[in-house]
Amino acid sequence: MRLRRWVTTAATAALVIGVSALAPASAQQGTATASTSYVALGDSYSSGAGAGSYDSASGDCRRSTVAYPVLWANANSPDSFDFVACAGARTTDVIEDQLGPLDADTSLVSVSIGGNDAGFGATMQTCVLSGTSACLAAVAAAEAYMDTTLPGQLDATYRAIRDRAPNAEVVVLGYPRLYQLNGSCLFGISEESRAAINGAADHLGEVTAKRAADFGFAYGDVRPAFTGHEICSGAPWLHSLTLPVGDSYHPTADGQRGGYYAVLESLA
Repeated sequence: MRLRRWVTTAATAALVIGVSALAPASAQQGTATASTSYVALGDSYSSGAGAGSYDSASGDCRRSTVAYPVLWANANSPDSFDFVACAGARTTDVIEDQLGPLDADTSLVSVSIGGNDAGFGATMQTCVLSGTSACLAAVAAAEAYMDTTLPGQLDATYRAIRDRAPNAEVVVLGYPRLYQLNGSCLFGISEESRAAINGAADHLGEVTAKRAADFGFAYGDVRPAFTGHEICSGAPWLHSLTLPVGDSYHPTADGQRGGYYAVLESLA
């Protein structure tokens, strides 16, 4: 998709040299072309799984027309927009399958990745089907993976992005806490399991933010935006266990807009 954005700019020379008065209005007129090439990478939280309105051409990648990358592109009209995020993606999938659109002209990249590497899906399955003890053990194993293996995988992914798009602003998006503790849920997994899962989300955020910072990438922490909108809250932006199963524990359309898009817009 090729779009053109024109941005009106004001003359700011007086401010640069420290003059307190603004230049006359007649000197502030003019236009300049802002060229933006945006590429959206990542997993299901970037593809929009759970939000509905899927592009049938995206198949199992489940790219939604209301996912945050599309919302950002619609709002900002980049000259080019490539949406290659894919449900189920791991770090190796980003490196091997998603970097094709990147080049020296790419000006913005967004990515969420790492949750599948750390076993998010398998951990949630264990927590739902096997009880509290098994859930806590699965969460502990996932956190150990985050400490020992995931940093190197994130480094490889971020390095590949930087190598392919050396001039791009890169925004790494994190993951929300899934549950509001002591909330309105009457059934489901135990409160202890919910707290452990939230703790794992915090742990993943800390690891991801550190690796992003080491590469000079911006980190978008979506947890504050989702606070009050977790599962078991009065206005959830996340699915609990639902059908289709692939939507479970993913943001709704409201979560994509109010959570992810809002954070990306504030950073990009």
